[in-house]
Amino acid sequence: MSAPAIDAGLRARLKSVTTWVFDLDNTLYSADSTLYDTIGERMTNYIARAASVDEAEALRLRELYFHEYGATVVGLHRHHGVDASDFLTHVHDVDRGVIAPDEELNALVARLPGRRIVFTNGGGGHAEAVLEQLGLAALFEPPFDIEGASLTPKPQPGAYDLLIERFGFDPCAAVLIEDTLRNLEPAHTLGFVSVLVGPVHPAPLPPYVDLHAHDLKAFLFEALAQER
Repeated sequence: MSAPAIDAGLRARLKSVTTWVFDLDNTLYSADSTLYDTIGERMTNYIARAASVDEAEALRLRELYFHEYGATVVGLHRHHGVDASDFLTHVHDVDRGVIAPDEELNALVARLPGRRIVFTNGGGGHAEAVLEQLGLAALFEPPFDIEGASLTPKPQPGAYDLLIERFGFDPCAAVLIEDTLRNLEPAHTLGFVSVLVGPVHPAPLPPYVDLHAHDLKAFLFEALAQER
């Protein structure tokens, strides 16, 4: 496990953190899992049926709307009249048995001082089910997903405003941990410590990324190395 180097200034900021905000998919569980790939396949199949297109066009629309809006469901709802709740429930109806609790990770999360919140563009009860499967549900407040944000997804700034309003915390005393680079820029602008997790990312990283770690455990080990 490659631990990130945390300089003195950033470590001082981390010691003042009272709210820890986590992305869900490929962040709280390993990106090596097939779970998110399965969700993606179900998205493509749903789009093909809903838009009456072949698989290749469905995949194109899925990627187009993801990049344009931040979440595929937003484009489907706006341009094809897709019922967002039905889409989110269907595509997240997957076997979560492919992920398992990581006791070492769970112990690290439990040691974090302050509040812990999941902030995800998923929906349909997916976040709640994943937290249960991972044995983390008792450590987190109720998740904030795209349905809770009225279909305002990351990285749209309004999603972050709604998150802060819902939970009532100071973003300058918060961390956002994400595997998706573009989702960190609005958080950094608001004052969050922005942490990117994942094995492969472009270099050099943009200035809105405060810290990069190979995976979540690597970051948490280092962040907790000098507990307050």
